[in-house]
Amino acid sequence: MPTLNWLGKDKVVTYDSQVPFHVLNKIYNFGGKSDNKIIHGDNLLALKSLLPIYENKIKCIYIDPPYNTGNENWVYNDNVNSPQIQKWLGQVVGKEGEDYTRHDKWLCMMYPRLKLLKRLLADDGAIFIQIDENELYDLKFLCDEIFGGFNYINTIVWKRRGGSANPSNRLNNVTDFILWYSKFPDRKIKQVFSKEDDNTKKYIRERFRYTDENGRLYMKSPIQSPNLRPNLIYDYKGYRVPAKGWSVSKEVMEKWDAEGRLAFPDDKSKTINRKIFLDEYKGQPINNLWTDIAVINPMSAERINFEGQKPVELIERILQLTTDKNSIVLDSFAGSGTTAHAVLNLNREDGGQRKFILIEMEDYAESIT
Repeated sequence: MPTLNWLGKDKVVTYDSQVPFHVLNKIYNFGGKSDNKIIHGDNLLALKSLLPIYENKIKCIYIDPPYNTGNENWVYNDNVNSPQIQKWLGQVVGKEGEDYTRHDKWLCMMYPRLKLLKRLLADDGAIFIQIDENELYDLKFLCDEIFGGFNYINTIVWKRRGGSANPSNRLNNVTDFILWYSKFPDRKIKQVFSKEDDNTKKYIRERFRYTDENGRLYMKSPIQSPNLRPNLIYDYKGYRVPAKGWSVSKEVMEKWDAEGRLAFPDDKSKTINRKIFLDEYKGQPINNLWTDIAVINPMSAERINFEGQKPVELIERILQLTTDKNSIVLDSFAGSGTTAHAVLNLNREDGGQRKFILIEMEDYAESIT
């Protein structure tokens, strides 16, 4: 498997094992008994300090690390030149780190943190890492090395902004990317369906226009394979066999037939379809291009380009993909605390008892987070 090399990698490959354990001091009381945590401090030290209790127990990790754009004037310090990171780099890689490119520094910063996050992740857990084009490909190589390329599940493309009238690089960059990895190949992934919006209602009206003998509305769905499958070219009751074969075995066809789930045409020169019943329809499965979640300004509730503030709906959808009602969720680049907001919202919706752990090293942890 290809691996990524950069200046300083030899200094950080095993650094996670050298990070000392620290005690987490409880300062704030949220009222009542709660296992939720907001930790203010270096996320590397905090992650190591969580290991004794939370190793292999975090069901979902979502992080939105610095995108390494070089922007030093943004409150979220979207570069690797913050005083904390500079101090850490000086301690770990030495004075030569001053000559590293910002990409080398960023990789040095991310590597040990990702290794600790992997240790915290449950065996059936998943990690989602949001990034833009500045470090997307470096991050993909990094995650392939740490989590294993076979544990890569997908890349979610989120349309974050509307774009500029005068883009700096000739094309408008309007998307962020969310890399999705599991800890082990036999991950459990829940199917998430779109909510009942106007497009879904139109889809239902247009497609579910047939009625069976019991009065159930259904739509017809092809059982034809898109690719040539010689082992699935077989006769079924004399109807036309698809040129590239059926998409299921004869045993499955017989099962669907017995359950009344096959729509037979009047003409045997035509092929058979499957019945999808409306009363069993859950909605359209979401795809990896998310264009329906806009950024919201929490002060005005208007959907605008509001840099830094992630919409709660974005994190909610991620949690729906992987968590159950008792999952622990971790965000070690907590920013404004949207992950906690999403956890609490989802708990209200389904009566869950999910817990969150947030870590933020910047001073705005005491105010914004």
